[in-house]
Amino acid sequence: MNKPVLIIGHQHPDTDSVCSAIAYAYLKKQQGWNAEPARAGKLNPETEFVLDYFKIPAPRLINYFYPSLEDIRLLQAPAVGMQATLREAGKLFVENPRLKSVPVLDTEGNVTGIITVGDLAKRYYEEESIKELEDGSVSYANIVSTLEGRLLCGDIGKTFSGKIKLGASQAATILADVAPGDMIILGDREDVQKELLGIGGICLVLTRNTDVSEEIIRLAEARDDVIIVTPFDSYRTARLINQSIPAKLIMTSPVVCFNETDLLADVKEKILSAKYVTYPVLRKGKYIGIIDRGMMLEPERQQVILVDHNERSQAVEGIEETQILEIIDHHRLGGLTTGAPIYIRQEPVGSTATIIANMMWNHDIGMPPNIAGILFAAMVSDTLYFRSPTTTEADRAAAKRLAVQAGIEDPEDFAMQLLRAGSVLNTMAPADIIRNDFKEFDFGDVRVTVSQINIMDRQLAMEKLPELQKALDEFRKRENYDMSLLMVTDVLGEATDLLEAGCRDSVLDLAFGDRDAAGYYHLPGVLSRKKQVIPPLTEAFKKMD
Repeated sequence: MNKPVLIIGHQHPDTDSVCSAIAYAYLKKQQGWNAEPARAGKLNPETEFVLDYFKIPAPRLINYFYPSLEDIRLLQAPAVGMQATLREAGKLFVENPRLKSVPVLDTEGNVTGIITVGDLAKRYYEEESIKELEDGSVSYANIVSTLEGRLLCGDIGKTFSGKIKLGASQAATILADVAPGDMIILGDREDVQKELLGIGGICLVLTRNTDVSEEIIRLAEARDDVIIVTPFDSYRTARLINQSIPAKLIMTSPVVCFNETDLLADVKEKILSAKYVTYPVLRKGKYIGIIDRGMMLEPERQQVILVDHNERSQAVEGIEETQILEIIDHHRLGGLTTGAPIYIRQEPVGSTATIIANMMWNHDIGMPPNIAGILFAAMVSDTLYFRSPTTTEADRAAAKRLAVQAGIEDPEDFAMQLLRAGSVLNTMAPADIIRNDFKEFDFGDVRVTVSQINIMDRQLAMEKLPELQKALDEFRKRENYDMSLLMVTDVLGEATDLLEAGCRDSVLDLAFGDRDAAGYYHLPGVLSRKKQVIPPLTEAFKKMD
């Protein structure tokens, strides 16, 4: 399938995770990889501002990594139209020994039925199956094609739906058994041909390329009869006519079909209940291939590289079904496990973008201005323009170099534009703010979420805190977390107001001291979730234990 390696950040992506994925995919492509950036959720306003500013399209959205039929190498089985002959379908089985069934498509390409090897066997071995032509219309075009014959007179666009007779008896016997609308397979007996044409409305199938006189043709044309000449003998002609019926008359319908986006777990469950041999697979309603039970046993695992996270709780759903190749991150070690040794680059810097920028310079990979620009933006976002305590000299040095390469003449002005774009207090509903940038952490058996919103005006934020508190309470109860926190971070004032829902005993008092009169924690100098909230929480939970 040659699927690309997906480079993806954490759920509820921030600017660092998205821009780092884009930049690292660029790096990998320059090294010859088939790499593609991806994201694990909706872009926030700040990230949208950055991508729009540097004219870079949003990465592909990945909702989950659970295997689907897209991960299976489908059998590219041919299909036939509803008017295709039984002989044409049978030829496909002969030419493709692996085939167990052939889908039947309507004129718009939709699967309307399926023909199996069993259907063909049943058709060939049923007694008197030749009479079944009277049960449904068969076009003369199909009959002529199947018999490899020639239409001497008659309308090839019309259909036949009568009885078929073999003209092997005495003339009187044949005539006594024929009625208008019938088809008679006959040899070079011109006297019988004349008698039959006198009945009117019949079809003569003349075997062994019988020469037909002009008198016979005139008689047939006068009575609107049909004459077909075939090179085969009577026995084979009778057998082949039986194969001229259209696929729609012998197909099984309705058909159990699957979409290529269906999860394998769901597909297997349906197959066990349906118990058919093969199943058509559709893409946007159109047939693209076939799957059988054995083909689902070994799905091709999606290869991924994780950036800006390494914890299972922050990864895309189904990450355990993928093959993780690398991790590039600047957070604490989490709980992900891999089946084999992988490359990990994890540094105590302010953003993943810093690591990736240095990797590109170390590998002497040319960096276009827009890639340098998004990496600079990611550093500004994650370090709050180098105000966060997570900021290192490596971040400052890399940012200075990136600003030059990106052609950003006034880095501080750009940084303020970016941070204002991320200050969504007045543009987003309280419930959306809680979900805009949150990460999940496990402290033993306690599941905790920590959301963060950056603001530029604390006075305005204080008026919104009651609404945010209500939204936080509802979020925790609805999502069934043990505790949920919201950091309302004043970038310019360099402080955070911390809201909580579902506090377990006095763990937050142990971590952050006393609440203020309004019931919130005011934390001067606290800007970083990673360095100033998670570590104290970790220690507090240890003390509680």
